[in-house]
Amino acid sequence: MLLGTPLVRCSRLGTAVLLICVMQFSGCATTRHPDKSTDSFDPVDPYENVNRAFYRFTDVVDRKIVEPVADFYLDHVPVRVRRSVGNFYDNLAYPNVMLNNFLQGKVRRGLQDSLRFVVNSTVGIGGLFDMASPMGLPLHDEDFGQTLGVWGVDATTYLYVPLLGPSSNRDVPGIPVSVFTNALFYIGTFVVGAPVTVPLTVLGVIDKRARLTGPMRVRDEAALEPYLFVRDAYLQQRLYLIYDGSPPPQAYDDPAEDDPQAELPTE
Repeated sequence: MLLGTPLVRCSRLGTAVLLICVMQFSGCATTRHPDKSTDSFDPVDPYENVNRAFYRFTDVVDRKIVEPVADFYLDHVPVRVRRSVGNFYDNLAYPNVMLNNFLQGKVRRGLQDSLRFVVNSTVGIGGLFDMASPMGLPLHDEDFGQTLGVWGVDATTYLYVPLLGPSSNRDVPGIPVSVFTNALFYIGTFVVGAPVTVPLTVLGVIDKRARLTGPMRVRDEAALEPYLFVRDAYLQQRLYLIYDGSPPPQAYDDPAEDDPQAELPTE
């Protein structure tokens, strides 16, 4: 998780870990059979050696650079200010949610999320304040990887993208989509330029990592094999999101063999 315009998406690793740690199936992601080798072959992870190398590299960068800065941010920035900063960045990225609602056929939710974006961008002063949630317009999580899942594309190959975190053959195409649907990209390109957007991007990375400090520590303490924890939990979390929180039980048996088109919600 480092910096640069594409790293608007760096929150994907942290968000996945956060949701994984608090979800009901987090336990099954941390437990493995004692006799199972960490190098054993898994069909969904054919590039495990490379993925592990990228995981270790990203973990070192996070622990040596990003985590200490995030801890300083937590210690010296008031909670209310951090909450507003987080709202601001969530709002900047929200056009991605709006677009993928429509691509998935969730027209009503797409309209609601569009209204949420307008309300928070105006009444909420650029997204600093979440004025939409009290109005019955809750925050949703949609991206192009989920859209491809709804369209029937399976996650058959796990990939760990350096600095960005866990992904798959289905989710990698969502990286450029998330960049080009983020309002910060256009603000930096056509309005204020790099002198403003680079510090904003850096602050966004720091804020996201700060919000994930607790869950990341839980991962470190609970997982016997952190790489496997992140991999298995990420794939399960993606299924959870594709099915809008109600996946069929058999979908967790083998994330590489799920059928995202079965019983998918339309709203």
